[in-house]
Amino acid sequence: MKTTFFFIALLTIIISCNSYQPTVNNNNANGPVTDTLRIANDSLEYEVIIIEPGFNSWLATQPPCGFYSQSTLELRNDFYVREYNLRVNNSINYSPDLYVWRIDYDRKVDYGYEVNYLLYNYFLFFEKRYGQKLR
Repeated sequence: MKTTFFFIALLTIIISCNSYQPTVNNNNANGPVTDTLRIANDSLEYEVIIIEPGFNSWLATQPPCGFYSQSTLELRNDFYVREYNLRVNNSINYSPDLYVWRIDYDRKVDYGYEVNYLLYNYFLFFEKRYGQKLR
């Protein structure tokens, strides 16, 4: 099963704490610098890309991998994804600039610890950065 996560214009989920390699894109010295996080897993056929300024440095200040159990992260992500997708579908009450694409997250699929860890932390980052409460 091929699963792809779509996030706001700057996000498309996460796969591995250990395998992510942040790169700083500075093609235009006068333009903004962005953090890009790309993780690919060909065997599970999904890819995660996060292009969000400040996410990598913010992630470094959060509890490390292993702090939460995978089942805890899956429960929280399931809740966050449902709420996020409701807001995507309700563009009258929620900004379509923040809630652009639905997230295709199936709790029955084992995405692994790293995906769930980074997805959960992205939701926390999203709430803080944009002043949103998904809980």
